[in-house]
Amino acid sequence: MGKKLSIVGGGKMGEALLAGLLSADWASSEDISVVEPDEPRRKELQGKFKEVECSATLTISDNYLLAVKPQLISTVCEELSIHNPRRVISIAAGVTIQSIEANFDSDTAVLRVMPNTPAMVGEGMSAIAAGSFTSPEDLDWASTILSAVGEVVIVDETALDAVTGLSGSGPAYLFYLAEAMIQAGIANGLDPSVADVLTRQTLFGASTLLTKSGVTPEELRNSVTSPNGTTAAAIEYFQSNNFLALVQNAVSAATDKSKELGS
Repeated sequence: MGKKLSIVGGGKMGEALLAGLLSADWASSEDISVVEPDEPRRKELQGKFKEVECSATLTISDNYLLAVKPQLISTVCEELSIHNPRRVISIAAGVTIQSIEANFDSDTAVLRVMPNTPAMVGEGMSAIAAGSFTSPEDLDWASTILSAVGEVVIVDETALDAVTGLSGSGPAYLFYLAEAMIQAGIANGLDPSVADVLTRQTLFGASTLLTKSGVTPEELRNSVTSPNGTTAAAIEYFQSNNFLALVQNAVSAATDKSKELGS
């Protein structure tokens, strides 16, 4: 019998999932392997995860998680087909389940997932879509992987491009906001280190409040926006400069790119 799971692709997302699974005790380090052909990156991963088998070529496994660039999926699946895996999970943006299933017979369950990088700290958000030959058991199994590193929702595959635009790319939007807030703090006279810690804790605290309060974002915003106050001045500036449209257009651009990658 092969490994419980082999992660094909040791990039940032592959590493995030590996770290999360090990931290959550989803499996022991002996049960997971990583395939990474780039030697410097492979050595880096081996240094971080000393008990995990890191190889340049595919290893025998019952299940594979494909964390490679979309343009490499076809080549990887062609190589995988000779192993007749039980399950294949793909996190490649835009690559359809049908195109992956074409490489395997009906004995292989194919699932498509869109995770995000907060999985590295156990706070990821993932959406899973089932393939034509995926059983409820397969879907539950895939959910346990992603649940080990965050929250999971089950969606139809048609929703995954929008999921990619919203939550898949979403962490980068927050990081970009953090960059802007730090720079704004410095521009208004704050020491860079002070601006940095103020921004980090403000975003962390606000995100935690949003998650745990059970209150809508609009209600939370209104609760801290006093008429004619400082927050109101900032919100009015955002509104007058079409902040909502800017965010909507950014998410749409990422969604459209996901569709383009799939074509």
